[in-house]
Amino acid sequence: MNYIEEGVKRKLVNFDSEQRKQITFLHQNVKRNYTQPEIKVQTEAFLRLIIDYGYSEKRIKQFVPVTMGRDIKEADIIVYNDDECSQPYIVIECKKQDITDAEFNQAVNQAFSYAYALAGSIKYIWVTNEIKNAYYKVDKNSDEKETIPNIPKCGSNEILKYLYVKGGGKGDNGYFDLRTITEDELTKIFQAIHQLLWDGGKRDESEAFDEFDKVLFCKMWDERAARKTGEPYSFQFYKEDEPEEKLYKRIISIYGQGRRKDANVFSDDIKIDVQELSEIARYLQGINLSATDLDSKGKAFETFMGGLFRGKFGAFFTPRPVVKFIVDVLPIKNDSKVLDTSCGSGGFLLYALDKVRHLAKEYYEEGTIEHFRFWHDFAEKNLFGIEISNKISRTAKMNMIIHDDGHTNVIQSDGLVTEKDLRNKNKGFQYGTFDFIITNPPFGSEIKQTKNAYFSLYKVAHKQVDWLDMDGKETLRNAQSTEVMFIEQDYRFLREGGILAIVVPDGILTNSSLQYFRNQIEEWFRIVAVVSLPQTTFTATGAGVKSSVLFLKKWNLSQTDDIINKKGEIKQELLSSFEYEWKLKEWEKTKKELQKKKIEELKTILLVNSVAEVKKSEEYRKFNDKLNEDFAEKIASLKDDLRRKYIYEQKKRLLDYPIFMAIAEQIGYDATGKKIPQNDLIMISEELKKFIENLE
Repeated sequence: MNYIEEGVKRKLVNFDSEQRKQITFLHQNVKRNYTQPEIKVQTEAFLRLIIDYGYSEKRIKQFVPVTMGRDIKEADIIVYNDDECSQPYIVIECKKQDITDAEFNQAVNQAFSYAYALAGSIKYIWVTNEIKNAYYKVDKNSDEKETIPNIPKCGSNEILKYLYVKGGGKGDNGYFDLRTITEDELTKIFQAIHQLLWDGGKRDESEAFDEFDKVLFCKMWDERAARKTGEPYSFQFYKEDEPEEKLYKRIISIYGQGRRKDANVFSDDIKIDVQELSEIARYLQGINLSATDLDSKGKAFETFMGGLFRGKFGAFFTPRPVVKFIVDVLPIKNDSKVLDTSCGSGGFLLYALDKVRHLAKEYYEEGTIEHFRFWHDFAEKNLFGIEISNKISRTAKMNMIIHDDGHTNVIQSDGLVTEKDLRNKNKGFQYGTFDFIITNPPFGSEIKQTKNAYFSLYKVAHKQVDWLDMDGKETLRNAQSTEVMFIEQDYRFLREGGILAIVVPDGILTNSSLQYFRNQIEEWFRIVAVVSLPQTTFTATGAGVKSSVLFLKKWNLSQTDDIINKKGEIKQELLSSFEYEWKLKEWEKTKKELQKKKIEELKTILLVNSVAEVKKSEEYRKFNDKLNEDFAEKIASLKDDLRRKYIYEQKKRLLDYPIFMAIAEQIGYDATGKKIPQNDLIMISEELKKFIENLE
């Protein structure tokens, strides 16, 4: 519910203009500056007291002076038990959203001090910053702060055993269902929880994130547990003795149930204490993560963890506009088998899942078993990811769970290991079976042949013999770039006709030293499209490599063999027509004759008989260097002629096909990550989608 809109509708509040800078509480005839964060929280609390709890605005006062010894302070809201407002009943303390937990606890103490200072009948306290709520029962004869699930509704002194039940009742029976929240609220909640767990260095940031993941897992698991309408959720405070300890035990129990069903998600115990878990529950207990918009969840999750991964792991998220563009143009369906061999936090997989979820709506009504099976079977059986970092792979799984699952086939592994090694972890990782691979492999690093046993198994790990090198032998490289090796691995995973969409550094497309690899690509794939991205694409995430998106469609084996055979035929014809081998031998013979003749001349001039002495002389060295240089130039010129002719013949005789080319100058945000109106990928997406649909 939008409490502000409802409050305006009921004539409880009003604004001075559309800009909403000033708000008027109509019954009290009090104006306040609505641009102040605390006033926004106070306004919502005030309206909830009336709309959800049934209290009359006549019994609610705001900004109430409270005498504290010699000082007079102002309580945010007090609810009274009578129309004359002589019997204070509930104290509400409101704080802005972005306060720390220490500041929130100070607010709790402040509310209790108001309760003790007010005469008579204060029974309850509610402390809120909108994204976190704490409720207490006041006993002036005790120093204990008794936690309760909620404050009572008007006309009832009963404290309900719990607050949140499936189906709720919109507060009519005192119970509430879980509520969906905005991206901004969710991001603030995630950040506040992480700050609480990190606590200025109490834990390593990645450890704090690990514990955060575990608690989110429990929250999601509880939301999805089978329960009838009216049955309470477990992830919330109950009215009972030792509520914090009992809540802790329930959440640990939920975690145990989830681990037994899927031990791969988390392999170790929850390592946070009772108090920490209680504070986290205050943030999470009333929200519905499962029902919150998928895109909002994803943005909140990635905004929250982006800095951690850049700083701790050196990992970079693929910007959402790029991920969306790639997934949008591909004809991914519910029976497509999809893989990301470097999945990071799972962005590509999530968008593929979301695409199939939207596709399900075209065939079935939401909420039906057919609709659910359409997308869930895809998530469970056809969506695969590999991530080398154990922590990031678990984050990917958690991200998938938050987005309604699809984590089952995400594994932690080096994405370049053998098929056998991958299938030992999940049998679905079978070469030649994937319809689509969508990925952004790591740039700028190398795989060393001395450190990786699988290195020699890759074709790109070997230096192929140049067709113009008559005496050359294939050798093993010392190292190869990760992006090159991932393209070969992706080729292996694709079925014939499958499509690879991969973000690559522009060096793959332009560096002369990688021409051999571009030649290999054209034998493995039909080049479908090249879309150039702006230089600033990855600047906001901490990287500055100029990159492009390459779309490649795997040839069938007969097409690859045909290309290789035609290339071989062209080479043999050229070698023969240019008399290449004969010329090299003749030139070598001529060179030796000239060297022999020069040696005889220098023997006479230098008055020596030894060939060895002649070869040591300055005169012979200069002659021989010049001779070698001349012949090398002659051979190089011949090779250049052959290569030019080879390229010409290739263009003339190999299959010619169109390639979609586009340049995106802007993709919806600038170098700082700030959103801008222009996103060229939207227009390019529409055209490329048509191009791919019409591929033969």
